[in-house]
Amino acid sequence: MLGRRVVATDAVCVDGAPVGIAEALEYKLLNKPSGVVSTAKDPHGRPTVVDLVPCASRIYPVGRLDAESEGLLILTNDGPLAEYLMHPRGGVEKEYLVAIDRKATPQLIGALRRGIEIDGELLIAKRVGQLSSHTLRIVLKQGRNRQIRRMIAANGYEVTRLVRTRIGSLTDPALPPGQSRDITVDELIALRAGGRSAR
Repeated sequence: MLGRRVVATDAVCVDGAPVGIAEALEYKLLNKPSGVVSTAKDPHGRPTVVDLVPCASRIYPVGRLDAESEGLLILTNDGPLAEYLMHPRGGVEKEYLVAIDRKATPQLIGALRRGIEIDGELLIAKRVGQLSSHTLRIVLKQGRNRQIRRMIAANGYEVTRLVRTRIGSLTDPALPPGQSRDITVDELIALRAGGRSAR
């Protein structure tokens, strides 16, 4: 019958073939602790970020934080948003607090700002600030695999702690490690607009 409203208990078919109901879009923000891998499943049995986020739908991490890194990670089943956030053309900034094993020098900070060629690829930080003798604030737009750790190591230093504190305009310093929450509509609008939190 044309115009009939479909309810959850109805079985809908077209030409005898069942039609699935579209999965609701979910948007979660997780404060990832160290020791958790940024995948949906791990063949080695390690805890994953999906294990930490209660959700009725199948959601996936947007980008990655390596197992020893901490901080903000988005999980969603919205493919277009995930692609926008991960692709370099989106230009979405990610900000990190980075502790290193010895005192930062002007030479190190200058090298990070100018860019470092590693394995034929120029890795560069958009902004670098020094918060203390052993702590840097680094903003990236590239998002290459283990980019900050590789850049720091290429200058003879070692990262002792790495925490992502911002994705685009999205930040939440009150979110405890290992906990997640829904991303609000206003936050999604700002993310899609490519906005950046003011500093």
